[in-house]
Amino acid sequence: MNRNLTIGALLAGTFILAALVSFFWTPFDHATLSIPNRLQAPNGTNLLGTDHFGRDILSLIMVGARTSIAVALVAVGIGMCLGIPLGLWAAARRGSLIDEIIMRGNDLVFAFPSLVIAILITAVFGAGAINAIIAIGIFNIPVFARITRGAALSLWEREFILAARVSGKSSLRISVEHILPNVTNLLIVQSTIQFSLGILAEAGLSYVGLGAQPPLPSWGRMLADAQTMVSIAPHMALMPGFAIILTVLGLNLMGDGLRDTLDPRLRVTRT
Repeated sequence: MNRNLTIGALLAGTFILAALVSFFWTPFDHATLSIPNRLQAPNGTNLLGTDHFGRDILSLIMVGARTSIAVALVAVGIGMCLGIPLGLWAAARRGSLIDEIIMRGNDLVFAFPSLVIAILITAVFGAGAINAIIAIGIFNIPVFARITRGAALSLWEREFILAARVSGKSSLRISVEHILPNVTNLLIVQSTIQFSLGILAEAGLSYVGLGAQPPLPSWGRMLADAQTMVSIAPHMALMPGFAIILTVLGLNLMGDGLRDTLDPRLRVTRT
């Protein structure tokens, strides 16, 4: 088995499992305040220490994983559900007005980073996890549209596609039956990369107050709360920071491993 895929799956799987377990069990109630136990360093009772309100950091990280993973997962889902059909449509109508409109629309979205989009959405609808999902999801649409279109264009001149066209199949049917299955591997790899970027984006939005709002825990919000406590309680920033780093690293390694595993050309090269 691919080493990167194995290590990445273990790292990312650990935090995904922690998020799932937090629905049923956490070491302590993440919402319970314990002022006498505030700013405790990691110890036998609180394995990762406590924050400035005396809350158990391990419990906060476990519950915060639910927020970060859910936001990133739904945002990537939005990007895939809208971006992939647009990419297939643009490739099928390459060189046409439809293709030009889709690609220039992608350029327009790319001109505004997810943080700027989030600020615009927040100004209208207010801050929250839902608006963070919308902002990150909008940014993911052109990513999947461009990748799908680029991969599909290379397939439209292949012999088996020409044969399908000669047989009388419509562009829509060819896209669904022949193009999409042949670009699925690439899209799977890209989805893991966008998933990791989604977690980073959610943490960044929560850090500046545009993501998940209290009392809902979030890794980015934990970092924001810790910024004034670094000198006296560095573990408050280190623990959620390590959680973000390890999860993103794991997903990126998974993407690299999946690329090597699913791409037959890379398998031949490495062999």
